[in-house]
Amino acid sequence: MSDNSEPTPTTPRPRPGDIGRRVRMRRKELGLSCEQVAARAGMAPGYVHYVEEQPALVDTGGLIRLAGALETTVSELRGGHVDIPPGQAGAAARPALEELSPEECRARLSTRGIGRVALLTEEGPAVFPVNYAVDDETIVYRTTPASAPANAAGKEIAFEVDQVDDALSQGWSVLVTGRAEQLSDPDTIHRLSSAAGPQPWAGGERKLWIRIVPTRITGRLIRAV
Repeated sequence: MSDNSEPTPTTPRPRPGDIGRRVRMRRKELGLSCEQVAARAGMAPGYVHYVEEQPALVDTGGLIRLAGALETTVSELRGGHVDIPPGQAGAAARPALEELSPEECRARLSTRGIGRVALLTEEGPAVFPVNYAVDDETIVYRTTPASAPANAAGKEIAFEVDQVDDALSQGWSVLVTGRAEQLSDPDTIHRLSSAAGPQPWAGGERKLWIRIVPTRITGRLIRAV
């Protein structure tokens, strides 16, 4: 290699035990036992215990089954989303693009916790990430009155959520358009505030609740065939 040559970037290999920790963390997020995950994945419960507790390397087939059972992706179990921007992998040899039905879109919306609010501001179009939850087929998030996402109230906006699996070069996205409104009913606010989520990662007092009532839901899925 010459003096002015640059090293070729490589995908960092997961450290032994990292996959097991991610499997255990995701399993607990879903409230599942090792036996339930094993049943979903078609694996022996003892193997799931082994993956979680030992510095085991899991083959791609096993990761695919575990990712499906845990409603996540191979990339997330491998930790690829931590250090590498999504979308860096090449396309699959035979990709298929499919339209998602409104029912499939709603099902996928309920599996994520971070989405993007897109609206028109005084400075022009802008997109803001928010922690959100699905409530009776609407989308809710909490913020502060002075924040940019609070300006969505009373406007027609777009909301997007997606999942990308670099390991398999596949993923999906869902786009919601609708009118945002500020919640003011005390009982509704108390119910939402008492629920497990959404908990804003930014922290602080975020007592303003915004609800997005969908008027149109569309989605696309890219998968390897």
